[in-house]
Amino acid sequence: MLSDVYFQRVNGVSSSIRTYARALVAMGHRITLVAPDYGPHSGQPQHDDYFEIMRLPSRVIFFDPEDRLITAPAMRAALASLAKRHWDVIHIHTPFRAHVLGVRLAQRAGRPTVETYHTYFEEYVAHYLPWLPSPLLRLFVRRVSRKLCEDVDHLIVPSSEMVEVLQRYGITTPTTVLPTGLALDEFSNGDGARFRKLQGIDDAWPTLVTG
Repeated sequence: MLSDVYFQRVNGVSSSIRTYARALVAMGHRITLVAPDYGPHSGQPQHDDYFEIMRLPSRVIFFDPEDRLITAPAMRAALASLAKRHWDVIHIHTPFRAHVLGVRLAQRAGRPTVETYHTYFEEYVAHYLPWLPSPLLRLFVRRVSRKLCEDVDHLIVPSSEMVEVLQRYGITTPTTVLPTGLALDEFSNGDGARFRKLQGIDDAWPTLVTG
């Protein structure tokens, strides 16, 4: 698995990767995750009890300080190292440096590639580049998405709605709808009564919490 984000960066992609990887390990697979290094004092997990994590040197992105961009020298070194190992499938999770590295690795190893299209970028891109015209950004996202999806053998998407989005883009790469789901054991120690008390929520009030 290759991604441009992982914990310490908290977002849906990071959570999805962890859920996927741990579930696959429980099914008997071995997983290596390649992700950016957020620095020695970042609090990022350098290992996981379930799977291997390979951290690559990265740099700050000036318009998106929460995320990191894997450096070009680190990509070259990682490609040489990873190509020496045996992989059954290359699974890409993000469309930036991790995508480039994953496609190159798959070509060198002669293995199939899967990419999870996690994010509806057309709705997000204006948030990161607010100084550019929104229609131009949307057109750019559609063109880039077509190119990226053509690079891989199969797509995983979280919902049928996302399939419809990709079809509107003209993407014909085969897709499988696979919602990430929740790791219910992470919620097993919750204390609903304590939460209600702290938030001043009456016991009789129906409560729906989303994240």
